Amino acid sequence: MVVKKEIESIAEIRELVDTFYDKVRRDPLLGPVFEKRIGDSWDAHLGKMYRFWQTVLLQEHTYHGSPFSPHATMPIGKEHFQRWLQLFQETLKENFTGERADEALWRAEKMAQMFQLKIAYYQENHIHPIG
Repeated sequence: MVVKKEIESIAEIRELVDTFYDKVRRDPLLGPVFEKRIGDSWDAHLGKMYRFWQTVLLQEHTYHGSPFSPHATMPIGKEHFQRWLQLFQETLKENFTGERADEALWRAEKMAQMFQLKIAYYQENHIHPIG
């Protein structure tokens, strides 16, 4: 039995990110998309995700950048976002509890909605984002 814990430090952020991306990498739908984009740069990607969630959930401002930009031209659609959210929610529910876990899920849901809408707009209009 896994003991659920609060997200209180970078240690829990790392656990969340590592556990989630282990699932993503093994997933038949998401794994190939992420592998094609990230390739041999998983350490750099995970480091960026630690900093992103550390900034969002712990208010320790270590992430700088635009979260959307790297995703803007990815060949992904609604089914990818649904699966991404499903795995994220599953990871949170299996391992974490408390307000920050709830906030992480809420933020992930909002981010997925926004990313999905923006990517669909670019794809449907055959345009590339600036940047």
